[in-house]
Amino acid sequence: MHPGRDLTLYVLARLGLVALVTALLVLVNVPLLVALAVGVVVALPLSLFLFRGLRARVAIGLNERGAQRRAQREELRAQLRGDRGRGDATG
Repeated sequence: MHPGRDLTLYVLARLGLVALVTALLVLVNVPLLVALAVGVVVALPLSLFLFRGLRARVAIGLNERGAQRRAQREELRAQLRGDRGRGDATG
């Protein structure tokens, strides 16, 4: 998994959806700022359904990275306390 890549794709997909909705509204003669505001509001619920798989991959990647960071932080705290680290085979 590549959480950074997945997150970037998700953000770009959501921005693209906002741009698409805005462009469609501008084509039917809605003023640009109004179309942009509506595009932002409409894109939120649409992206929850359209990009469900990508959003799930991002969530899994972020959870895995968070677990890694918590484990590293706990290992560092154990070393600072003078406890033996989990990966320490000596001693």
